[in-house]
Amino acid sequence: MMKQPFEQAVTVHRPMVLRVCRAVLGSHTDADDAWAETFLDLMEAWPGMPEATKVEAWLVHVAHRKAIDVTRRRSRHAIPTNELPEPASSLGQPDDQMEIWASVKSLPPKQRQAVAYHYLGGLAYGEIAELIGGSTDAARRAASDGIKSLRRHHLFAGVNLKGDPR
Repeated sequence: MMKQPFEQAVTVHRPMVLRVCRAVLGSHTDADDAWAETFLDLMEAWPGMPEATKVEAWLVHVAHRKAIDVTRRRSRHAIPTNELPEPASSLGQPDDQMEIWASVKSLPPKQRQAVAYHYLGGLAYGEIAELIGGSTDAARRAASDGIKSLRRHHLFAGVNLKGDPR
C-alpha cells in the first residue's frame, strides 16, 4: 500500500481536524491556531511517517495535544489588541448548525472531548481513553452521556454530529 500524497491527506482530513479543535476549544481563533499547528506537525512528520500509520487517528491525537497547548498559552497571558481578530473560517462548521455547536461547547469537558473524538474524529473509545485519561468504559460513558444531553435538548432530531441527514 502506497502512502497518499501529503496534499491529499490535508484535503481529506482538514474539515475533521477543525471540527475536533472547535468542539474541544470552543473559540474559533484558538481552534484555528490548534488546527494550523496540527498540520504543521503533520508536514514535519510526513516524510518519515510509516505507510501503515492511521493518519486520521494521528491527527486527532496531535490536535488534542495542540488544544491543550493553546489552552495553556491562553491561560498564561492576556493578549491585548487594538485590532479586530480575523474572521473565523466556516470550514468544518456549517452556519445552519450553530445551535448544535453551542450545545456541544456547553457540555462538560470530558463529555465534549469524548463526543468530538468519537463522532467527529472517528476514534475508538480505547484511543479516546488514552487521550483524555480513564478507561475505555469511562470514555464510552462520557460520549454516551454527552449525546444523551444533546438529544435531550432536541438538537439532534434529524441531524447527526457530522451534519448529515439521518
